[in-house]
Amino acid sequence: MPRSGRLRTFIREYKESPKLEKASFIPPFIILALEVILIIHAMILQEFYVIILTSFLLVISIIEIILVSLEIHEHYTKINFDKILTIRLDDFITEKKEKNVRKIVTEFIEKYPTYQAHRNEIYHTTCQIFETHRDEAIEKNLETKLKKFIKRKKRANVDDIVESFVKKFPKYKGCRVEIYEISCQIMTIPSNKKKS
Repeated sequence: MPRSGRLRTFIREYKESPKLEKASFIPPFIILALEVILIIHAMILQEFYVIILTSFLLVISIIEIILVSLEIHEHYTKINFDKILTIRLDDFITEKKEKNVRKIVTEFIEKYPTYQAHRNEIYHTTCQIFETHRDEAIEKNLETKLKKFIKRKKRANVDDIVESFVKKFPKYKGCRVEIYEISCQIMTIPSNKKKS
């Protein structure tokens, strides 16, 4: 039963691995099959040197299959580790409402001591989560300000709204595309309501 469990785990890991890793797993099996055919043929012909050389290549193919399997397993483990770490850290940051990265990292490791060896990953993931939260807050704030701004400028087109909004709020200069998209969404909502 443990063997079938390992096989199921490997099949899941193989399915979720990148296409290049999947492709690199196929040639060793083709070479392995050809080497088995060559060994059988050499045994029939009783070619001692061919049997030895082909057996050596057969062992190399088996080692290559094992190495590719280990690489697929390591890649899967790393991706899973990153996902779980990100989810736990995001929940932890939301719960703590702390803005200091160093404190977050220290308190997270105190709560989850198994991550002690992964301090650098925790630090970088925390920074990414803070950046994502900041971007989400800016986008939410931007949408609220844009709704109020568009209400005041009733008959302006989207390009005019973008230009005048950026002039009024210069901190949003780098968000012209987002301003344009949100403005289009806001301006199309009333016209859709009128049609229905």
